Amino acid sequence: MAIKKNSERLPRVGQFVSVKCDGSIPMRHPLVRDALLQAALNPAVRSIEYLPAIPPAPSTWDDCRYFLDIVEARPRRSIAQRLMIAQALLDLGLRPLVRTESDVMREPRCTNARTVFENAGRPVDVGLRLQILGALTEDGAMPLGELLSRLRGHRDPASAVMSLACNDLIELDLDSTPLGPRTLTRLRE
Repeated sequence: MAIKKNSERLPRVGQFVSVKCDGSIPMRHPLVRDALLQAALNPAVRSIEYLPAIPPAPSTWDDCRYFLDIVEARPRRSIAQRLMIAQALLDLGLRPLVRTESDVMREPRCTNARTVFENAGRPVDVGLRLQILGALTEDGAMPLGELLSRLRGHRDPASAVMSLACNDLIELDLDSTPLGPRTLTRLRE
């Protein structure tokens, strides 16, 4: 498992895809990618949407909605454009979720999210999936090391656990400590 350090910025631009997204989301700045990785793994985030333009009226939104505003990734706009966009977002009931580079790059969350998301889309054998989800169902939350020790004999149980986290089936505590044996793992509620 390769761990990317904070200083190893991923210069990727392109499209972001996650099970929490309705489609792909364009990324024009590396900080946007890191912020989306973290949001996709955050159990409090239920879905991630991309609005290519401000819609004329909100769809039926039943909960609190935010728009991600990363200070260093803001496109250059005139003051009039910024005010017009801010008013339109406010009219839609979208609250600003302002993040700075230091927020997005905070450790250990940034490195942990990058490491986990390297396993997004990796297939998980049905038997292994059942063992992982069964252990967490029967015994509740447990350290990652304990969960992995129950899965010995499988080719790559750590990648399977990370993939299930990317699929929003389990939660990993990415904020407390660097990813390791003590990382708390639990079923997604």
